[in-house]
Amino acid sequence: MAIQRTDPPVAADELTTLRGFLDLFRATLRRQAEGLDAEQLTRTVGRSDLALGGMLKHLTFVEHWWFEVMLHGREPSGIWADVDWDADEDWDWHSAVHDSPAELDAMLVEQVAASDAALEEALADGGLDRLAVRSRHGEQCSLRWILVHMVEEYARHCGHADLVRESIDGARDL
Repeated sequence: MAIQRTDPPVAADELTTLRGFLDLFRATLRRQAEGLDAEQLTRTVGRSDLALGGMLKHLTFVEHWWFEVMLHGREPSGIWADVDWDADEDWDWHSAVHDSPAELDAMLVEQVAASDAALEEALADGGLDRLAVRSRHGEQCSLRWILVHMVEEYARHCGHADLVRESIDGARDL
């Protein structure tokens, strides 16, 4: 069964619009990887080392980083707790070759649920103006900024995913 996407509302409040776009791009990325085997998830285009499996794991990390570590000040947990980022700053991208397609998708789905719970927690404690506990380049980001950043992050990688998927099997407009 194809992963379903829902278009964001065209006339809604700010939060509903931001969440609508974030959910659309979350589903879009998952859909681009849907139905591919482990080998296909490692394929790249040209000289790039971007692969769909790496994108899934990278965005799982990005979700964890922004909604839990930055926003709430929590320590990295789960598979992220022991990563030696100094040894491989792209560990999330590179380590995905060791995960099955089902594992990569499940990781992202589980993290999105945790991110949504962290988002709800922050909304109840200051709304979109709530500032992150940790700073980025010496400044605390608002929850609003984090949501926009997450939309941007997913949109950029969904564009990459479109190209990679089409190069694998010709699939377009997923």
